[in-house]
Amino acid sequence: MKEQDRIPTSRLERTGNFLKTGAKVGGNYLKHYSKKLLGTDNTEELQRENAEDIYDALSKLKGSALKVAQMMSMDEGVLPRAYTEKFAQAQYSAPPLSYPLVVKTFKSQLGSSPSELFDSFSKNAVAAASIGQVHRAGKDGKKLAVKVQYPGVASSISSDLKIVRPIVGTMLNISTSEMNHYLQEVEERLMEETDYKLELERSVIISKACETIEGLEFPTYYPEYSAERILTMDWLQGQHLSEFLKSEPSQEIRDKIGQVLWEFYDFQIHELRQVHADPHPGNFLFREDGTIGVIDFGCIKEFRKDFYDHYFQLMIPEVTNNDQAFESLLFELDFLLKADSPEEVAHFKKVYFEVHHLLAQPFFVDEFDFSDTHYFARIYALSEVYQNDKMLRKAKAARGPRDAIYLNRTYFGLYSLLHKLGARIQTKSRVRRVLEH
Repeated sequence: MKEQDRIPTSRLERTGNFLKTGAKVGGNYLKHYSKKLLGTDNTEELQRENAEDIYDALSKLKGSALKVAQMMSMDEGVLPRAYTEKFAQAQYSAPPLSYPLVVKTFKSQLGSSPSELFDSFSKNAVAAASIGQVHRAGKDGKKLAVKVQYPGVASSISSDLKIVRPIVGTMLNISTSEMNHYLQEVEERLMEETDYKLELERSVIISKACETIEGLEFPTYYPEYSAERILTMDWLQGQHLSEFLKSEPSQEIRDKIGQVLWEFYDFQIHELRQVHADPHPGNFLFREDGTIGVIDFGCIKEFRKDFYDHYFQLMIPEVTNNDQAFESLLFELDFLLKADSPEEVAHFKKVYFEVHHLLAQPFFVDEFDFSDTHYFARIYALSEVYQNDKMLRKAKAARGPRDAIYLNRTYFGLYSLLHKLGARIQTKSRVRRVLEH
């Protein structure tokens, strides 16, 4: 893959790059409608061209703009397949930076070049994502992975999110109020994600707390070779999910890996009340023996006790089936608003009942088969209904607590991973034990 010698860092240059892409997309639409007049149905071609043009622009900008594309790639069934497939490249195979830029980052952050700090250091990145890229290194016989952040990423977060706001709003078909609500939360998480010192601290704490979960492996981190924009850890063995699945692992191994993932997230959410909130395939390494390496703790979401206590009550059938109790909780969590008309209350109660009832299904059975295509078809169908909801589109205020944004993304990301694995899970969830006693 071709390396980049520079990244646009000024707001003017980054905006200009994106405006050029907007013009390309507009040109694609003109070609599409010209062909349509001639009786040629080329919708798939249009989507593919637009996805390629948008991804090409975002991958050159790196940072928040590309991170949003990566996040949207996890929402299968929401965006057209051409977008999810293309945007998924941001998880670990974006165009990398050239070595001179890596050296420049090392000198500014650690005062020395990679060759001065390590016994060996790969000049070419072995993986590149939205915020940084990974190099292989060696020191005193240890194999290391060194994550290097792209220049200008942290300083351009706010302006980047303003750039992508109209594109995201159009793709996800959500109101301005919902978009502002969503992007405020995304901006806070991204600011944390660009602080590698914070990531190192959280990585040590959470990996230590989860070390008793059998089947997980966490790297050791090295503060002496880390800084705000550089993070050094042990090199872990394993494959990304797509490569792993090509080896056609047995159902037993799929189930074993799925169970490990379930236990990992179940423990974080219901015991630690904080979670590795970016469960995309690029953050895990899968192995033939059914174990998993966890390699990225950049995005962590902590939950307030009052939010946790109220939100997970929505998952209990006895509560959701009690109309008065359910409505009261929805008001507590701002899913229903005091200004809502009786018609709006009735409408949104129905919407949220369907959403939470569907999301909670795995919690209240002893075993759940995540290969069930019917279940995921219902999730995708409900997402489409939710996005096209006229009342929600006209809303003048955002609904629901911001804490729910990353929690829901975490669960949908986890469910998506388990679905791709085709895993059958023993889902005796802690949420059931915590809330029913």
